[in-house]
Amino acid sequence: MTKTRKALALALLLTVGGMAQAQTCQDTSFEGVGYTVCDVPAGADLRLWLTAPDGRPVGSFERLRELAAAEGREVVFAMNAGMYHADRSAVGLHIENGETQSGAVTGGGGGNFGLLPNGIFCIQPGSFAVLETKAFLANPPACTHATQSGPMLVIGGELHPRFLVDSDSTYIRNGVGVSADGQTARFALSQGAVNFHSFGRFFRDVLDTPEALYLDGSISRIYAPELGRDQGGRPMGPIVGLLAPTD
Repeated sequence: MTKTRKALALALLLTVGGMAQAQTCQDTSFEGVGYTVCDVPAGADLRLWLTAPDGRPVGSFERLRELAAAEGREVVFAMNAGMYHADRSAVGLHIENGETQSGAVTGGGGGNFGLLPNGIFCIQPGSFAVLETKAFLANPPACTHATQSGPMLVIGGELHPRFLVDSDSTYIRNGVGVSADGQTARFALSQGAVNFHSFGRFFRDVLDTPEALYLDGSISRIYAPELGRDQGGRPMGPIVGLLAPTD
């Protein structure tokens, strides 16, 4: 890691990691843009949701809280977790509780999902992974939950090769990166519009995640009650969330 990257990582450690044991989510900034970062340790009750037991899409943080409450649990944090079709079905691979609900998509195409390589975020019982889709399919890990999205933001410590530093395509964006040891999943939501190059550098240089995946943009939002944040809005497709027992 360069001195600059070390300094950036240390700055975030002081503003975010210093209270990691007390809080899941913290606000920080990078290059004049605010970010909300939520860190989840391996083994925590992190899950993906798409369809509720009644067959309807979960679709909202409010519905997710109702489902969690029915289990005697509460939502610590949640955010949208990947792209979806008009009927809110997942675009690409979606696994819940070890069951594959839709298969992986390997081809290109339009939009950000088709900006290859795209990738898959995988939750395992004792670790996390972000893998390029073809690498994932070549040797599929045993994911309890997984979502496919794209593009990859960081690949082996390098930015996606098609990102442009001066791109004028800017949106509020969210994504997920995984620490080098696979023991921490780091979710981030920009509070202002950023391009892919800046967003990828935040994951690489500040969050220090050698693999990171874009989840979505413009519709990106978060539920973080410890920060007083409940960003509702139009219905969502896949949702990722961290649960804990209700006190």
